[in-house]
Amino acid sequence: MFFNMPFILASKSASRSRMLKDSGTVFYQKKPKINETKTKNKKTNKRLKTKEMTLVLAKSKAKSIKKKNILIVGADTAINLNGKTINKAKTTKEAIRKIQKMSGKTHEIYSTAVAYYNNKLVWKKTQKAKITIRKLSEKEIKNYLKKCGKQILNSVGCYQLEKKGPSIIEKVKGDFFCVMGLPLLPFLVFLKKFKIKR
Repeated sequence: MFFNMPFILASKSASRSRMLKDSGTVFYQKKPKINETKTKNKKTNKRLKTKEMTLVLAKSKAKSIKKKNILIVGADTAINLNGKTINKAKTTKEAIRKIQKMSGKTHEIYSTAVAYYNNKLVWKKTQKAKITIRKLSEKEIKNYLKKCGKQILNSVGCYQLEKKGPSIIEKVKGDFFCVMGLPLLPFLVFLKKFKIKR
C-alpha cells in the first residue's frame, strides 16, 4: 500500500470511487451537502465558464463536509459544447436529446478536484479532454441507452469509457481518468507528498 493517509471523498460517484480504490488509496465516501442547481444559479456563478464552474462546485462539495484533521476531497465534471455548459440528463428522453446534440461533434470535458484540510484549500487541479461522438441515428442512440440502462444518467456525458462509451465515441484526446471524472494522476502525486503540519 503506497497511500496510507485516509481521506473523505465528498462524492457518491461510483466511477471516482472505483478509480481511487483501484489506486490503493484509503478513503470513505460522504454525500456532499450542497444543492448543485442552486449553486449554479447563484448570480455570481451564472456567467462562469464551464472550467470555472467545476472549480466552484468541487470547492462547495468539499467545504460542505465539516470534519477536522482529515483531508476532504471534492470533485466535479462538466461538459462544454460550443461554448455552453451541458448538464447531466435527468431522464432517458433528455439523454436522447443530449446525445443528439453531441452527435458528430467534438466537446470538451473538464474534471476538477480539490483538497481541504481543516477548512483550508491545500490542493486543486483541473484537467481538460476532448471527446468526439460518432454521427449517430436516433435508433442507434436509443439502442445504446437501452443497453446502458438508467445508471448511464449518472454520467455527465451519458457515456462511460470503461463500459459501453467506446461504442458511440469516435475519438478521445486527453487523459483517460479526466474523462471518467477525476484528475487522478495529479491527485496521487499530491497525496504522496502531502504532509500534515501540526
